[in-house]
Amino acid sequence: MTKAAAGGEDRILTVPNALTALRLACLPLFVELLSRPEGKGRAQAAFLLGGLGITDGLDGYIARHFDQVSSLGTVADPLVDRALVLTAATGAVSIGAVPPWFAGVVLTREAVVAGGAAALAMARAGRLEVSWAGKAGAFGMMVSLPLFILGRSSVRWRRQARALAWVTGGCAQVFSWAAVAGYAGRTREALRPAGVAGEAGAAPEEGPGRRPPAGGSGRSMVSP
Repeated sequence: MTKAAAGGEDRILTVPNALTALRLACLPLFVELLSRPEGKGRAQAAFLLGGLGITDGLDGYIARHFDQVSSLGTVADPLVDRALVLTAATGAVSIGAVPPWFAGVVLTREAVVAGGAAALAMARAGRLEVSWAGKAGAFGMMVSLPLFILGRSSVRWRRQARALAWVTGGCAQVFSWAAVAGYAGRTREALRPAGVAGEAGAAPEEGPGRRPPAGGSGRSMVSP
């Protein structure tokens, strides 16, 4: 990596990082709107949540297309996203917009992914890169959770919003758990000791007198 590239990744003051900070700062406002008496702030909370979901996709686009990827953003963005999903799902359950079992499925998936990421970090084996299935699942949840909340608000089209929330939420979980399956395989590969991979790829011994290939040391030629 060049010094310029390393310096770019160490940047803190970038537009994507500002959008991530904005999402985090808006979480208390979301909770306050959702907890207003008689459900008077539910529609506003749903629209705020939808807007925060849009910023999640926007900051990734800006980071990739305008050379604003940073080490801070790579770590902070998924953490803030999980905090947003956790807060939104818990809030939706508290007002009866989402049944507890559905929130349990959502939060279990988040806990599994967070556990895998923590295992990789402790083993210094890199980090999980978000797959297309994971992105699709996250997008679906950022659509379905505001719709669930709108389904418990006073808007006239709340029934249609709730029906659409189940469709998008169900599809989101299919993609999300498919992503978990992919992450699990990649995590096992990353955490597997180097010797295990070498032994798995080595040719079986033909006898005690078998010699290693010329110029080699007898080790399996498997990429790390």
